Formats: sequence, C-alpha cells, structure tokens
Amino acid sequence: MPLWGWSFSRRKFLTESSLLSVFTGLAGLRLWGRPMSEEVQATKRANIYARLGVRTRINAKGVYTYLSGSLLPPEVAQAMEEASHHFVLIDELQHVVGEKIARLLEVEAACVTSGAAGAIMLGTAACVAGKDPQKIKRLPDLTGMKSEVIIQKSHRNGFDHAVRNIGVRLVEVETEEDLERATNEKTAMMYFLNDAQSQGRISLKRWVEVGKRRGIPTFNDAAADVPPVFRLSEYNKLGFDLVTFSGGKALRGPQCSGLLLGRKDLIEAALLNNNPNEDTIGRPMKVGKEEIVGLYVALERYLKVDHEVEWKNWEKQLETMEKTISSVPGVRTGRFVPEVANHVPHLYLQWDEKAMGLTREDFVKKLREGEPSIECLPDEYPQGLSVTPYMLQPGEEVIVASRLREILTEVSRVH
Repeated sequence: MPLWGWSFSRRKFLTESSLLSVFTGLAGLRLWGRPMSEEVQATKRANIYARLGVRTRINAKGVYTYLSGSLLPPEVAQAMEEASHHFVLIDELQHVVGEKIARLLEVEAACVTSGAAGAIMLGTAACVAGKDPQKIKRLPDLTGMKSEVIIQKSHRNGFDHAVRNIGVRLVEVETEEDLERATNEKTAMMYFLNDAQSQGRISLKRWVEVGKRRGIPTFNDAAADVPPVFRLSEYNKLGFDLVTFSGGKALRGPQCSGLLLGRKDLIEAALLNNNPNEDTIGRPMKVGKEEIVGLYVALERYLKVDHEVEWKNWEKQLETMEKTISSVPGVRTGRFVPEVANHVPHLYLQWDEKAMGLTREDFVKKLREGEPSIECLPDEYPQGLSVTPYMLQPGEEVIVASRLREILTEVSRVH
C-alpha cells in the first residue's frame, strides 16, 4: 500500500501458529472470561490508577485529549524526571529549547506551549498585541488594537474558542471573494483548520497568498496532522506565519504540551504574552520545565523513528485483528487511512445492525464497560466502527480482536 495513501486491500493473514504464540504469550490475561493470574492481579494492585480507583483503558481509538493523549516513551519520562531535580529560568529554557526545535525542523522560530490550544491562543495574542507591553496587559480589552480574525465557515470548530479568548470577533468567509472583502484594517489574523482543508473552498496555498498580499499573518491549526513526519515543517515552508502541533499526540511528548512554529517576531511576541510573565493573558497556561524538556526530547526521538517500519508494524497488528474478526458470519472488514489528521491505518467493521441486533452504540458500550475496557471509533466509517493500532501496546491487538469477536459471536448466536 502507498505509505500515505488509501487502501482497502486485505493483507496476508498471520499463520495460525503465529497467532497462537501471541495468545500463549498473553496467558493470564482475562480473555474469554478466564481469570487473571496472581502476578497480573498484583501488577494491577500496584498501578497508581488502581490505587486511585480510576479505570485504565486499552486505546484502540487514537490520540484524543479526553483519552489522555499518548504514552510517554521511557527516554521522555526520564528526561522529565531529570528536569524536575533542578531550578532554571523558564525564559532562558524556552529560548534555548525553541532555538534547538527550530533547527531540528528547519523553521524560523519555535516555542513550547500548553498544548495546541494554548498555541492558538498565544499565536492570536501575538498577532493582536504584538510585543507592546501596554497592549499585552490590556488583553482581552482590544481598545486601539486589531479586533477581527478571518476563518472559513467550514473551519469553525470547538478549538476556535482559543482564538476568541483574546477578545477578537471571528469573521466567517466561504469564497475567495468573501475573503478579499473581509480583510481590512481591523484584521489581525487569518485562521486555518488543517483537518478541514478539504471542506473549505479556499485552499492552503490561496489562504497563504492572500495573507501575504494583504500583510496579514496566517495561522494553521495542524494539531493532529502528524504523521507523516514531514508535515512538521511543511506548512511553515508553504508560507504560514504560525503553525501549531500537539505535543501529546503522535510526538508522544507530555499531553499538556504543544509546538508553536513560525515567524521569529511572532514567536517572540507569543512568549511575551505567556507565562512566566505576569499580567498576561497566557499566564494561566503555564508550561513547566518538565514539559519543555519532555517535548524537546520527544521531538528528537520522533525524528529518529523509522516511520516505514512503524507503519509496517501497525499493518501487522491490523492483520492480527482482521484475521480474528473476519471469520464471524455477517461481518465485513476493510482498511482505510484518514486523509489528514490521525493519518494512520485503521480497520473498519460493518454488520447488519437489525439482523444481528447490535447497534454501534451498544457495541461501543460493551467494549467500554467490559474487562478490559476498550475505546474505539464508532463513527469513522458509515454503519460500523473502526479500530487503529496507533496507540496500542504490543500484544493489545490480540486482546482487542478477541473482545470484538466475542461480542460479535454472542449476538450472532442470539439471532
């Protein structure tokens, strides 16, 4: 399959012996109602979440904030632990790490933020108040400042609240003619939601071109648009003045971290609007030394990953799941890769809800409330659900597959 393309083709199934060896290696886990071994039970008792009374989940859905993002690789956790033992000046740390990130990604400037939403808010503040100390202190009072941000109507989303937090008014446009008419002396920024690039009538390239010609900074919210890895610098090179990515998704940095990349003057302005500076709109969005260091190390690691091998491993996990599920009568399976955000391989399942007496909602509920609890995607593919190995740990694909098959088999027997 093309590495970044769409594919619904079946792959060569794992041999029965290979599948059996994986099951054997997971002996003791609670599969098909069998009790967990004493060793596994002891591990669960020692888990901090078990002690807190908080249930852990198997993440077959992907990188979602409500599902706590991703898991820290050991080297990232170690770097954060090391950072916690020393005092530093946050301004100095931001400056040094920002320069290193900018060199790694070949962009003009960078800083670490409190998530991508924090980057959106700081980027907007930078475009509105700039480096002016008095304007910075007054936000969100926009007296004497530019007060409008242009957005395509189809790009409105729950995260544009981060733009509105600065006090600006969002001006919706649909066509290039609308865009030309909407730009004026009040326009502070043009906001683009990368995940919706195929939904709007104004392309990435044209958005940038208009911004350059009108002298208006353009912002690309690309929070979940890695992989592929080259996207980390693609949009800045295309001409966007500011771009953000989440630090706690594919990069596997701290969940409460994000990247703001772009023009040096705007990054400098964003930092002046941010913690540790007092009397700034960004003061509550504190990003600590541990998060700054953690995201830097996570980015270093991500750039060294063999992404082709990683993709092949995901495909192998999908093969395991598809092998287990596809033999259930009345169930259809296939593969897809979302075009932009969460651009990783997925396996979808479809079935006749009436014939089997199982709705998507009931299926999701059974997975979530079962043991172990599993999170999946109920709406990525029409009339079915989908799973992805994106955030699965080795061996969890077997647990997910067995649970999916168990539920499907149960309802098939009843009907």
